[in-house]
Amino acid sequence: MRRWGRRLGLAVLAVVVLLTAASLAYNLATRTRDDVRYRGAWVSVDGTRLAYTRWGAHGTPIVLLGGFVEPAWVWERTAPLLARDHRVYAIDLPPFGYSERRGPYTLTRWTELVGGAIARLRLGRPVVVGHSLGAAVAVSLAPDAAGIVLLDGDALPVGGGAGLFAHLLQPPWYTSLYRLVTGSDWVFRRTLRNAWGPHPPAFGDTVLDAWQRPFRMPGTAAAFASMFRSGIQGVSTRTLRRVRVPRLVLWGADDRVDSPAAGRKTARLLRTPFVAIPGAGHLSMLAAPEAVAARIDEFARRAES
Repeated sequence: MRRWGRRLGLAVLAVVVLLTAASLAYNLATRTRDDVRYRGAWVSVDGTRLAYTRWGAHGTPIVLLGGFVEPAWVWERTAPLLARDHRVYAIDLPPFGYSERRGPYTLTRWTELVGGAIARLRLGRPVVVGHSLGAAVAVSLAPDAAGIVLLDGDALPVGGGAGLFAHLLQPPWYTSLYRLVTGSDWVFRRTLRNAWGPHPPAFGDTVLDAWQRPFRMPGTAAAFASMFRSGIQGVSTRTLRRVRVPRLVLWGADDRVDSPAAGRKTARLLRTPFVAIPGAGHLSMLAAPEAVAARIDEFARRAES
């Protein structure tokens, strides 16, 4: 038994050494991959450059916040519809999209950054729309907003279960896995199909590139490792009950990422209606842009009056 134990131990050691060597070789071969540079609009808040995209030149200001790993591009079908009568700003929450990779990546910090951006852009008290993870930021900004819309996000914390996972994924293995996953068209197509809803389109190279490019911003791999240690943060149920500004919960009726039941629970805590968007999944702003824009537009007009 001791002999077989030693043999097994040596075999495991050999596999670890081979995998580590392969990982180091792969990382060296792909060392220039993460060199994407952002050349769009940005605003500096407390030393951090926040990327944003703007649509529209008049009307009530609306701030759009994406969810986990979502760049401002996720609003590219809904924002132009809102921009007919509103000034619309989609802000990238770091380390997502093209904002500077400068932590900490926490709910408190995201709230400070977005609040600072709103002040720097002179938006006054905008309507804040938060999708998925961004819903918690919208709730945190409620005291300074004209109203908040929670889109496919219950604003509650998921927890810190990823902490052990992040601890185990040390360089060079973590770097290799990160580059393999974030460079895989198959992974992104499968994820988008699951998040879109019942009738996903074909995802061509342009769409895949829009999602993949932000992952190649310098410092993104390290930023995600840092964020994983905290889990997906959110607000407390007590905070939800204390919101007093106009609020609305919108949800894709066919959401398989975050259950509509979670949205109904948050709507009850907020004491506000729950509105389901037919034919849409988690990415409701892409799957049903007309319906989502119409609901947000109606809400913004009521909040303004």
